[in-house]
Amino acid sequence: MSAPTSRSARLAQSPVVLRDGRWWLVGEAGSVPLSDPAFTTVLDGFAEAVAAADRAVADLHARPDVPSASGTGGGR
Repeated sequence: MSAPTSRSARLAQSPVVLRDGRWWLVGEAGSVPLSDPAFTTVLDGFAEAVAAADRAVADLHARPDVPSASGTGGGR
């Protein structure tokens, strides 16, 4: 069974894809919808954590460079 093509996003580098609000397991033979509520809840939480980490990294890259305290010299 294959899902209709639409807006989708792969979760990290996994075979799991979120398409129109529904999780799918994607393989070479096609796609299978995931229906276990406990599993999809875990996937939702992981997707939120990955998105938060991506935002944090983007925020760090957007900051102006600040010299580190360890690079000020004064050591032996």
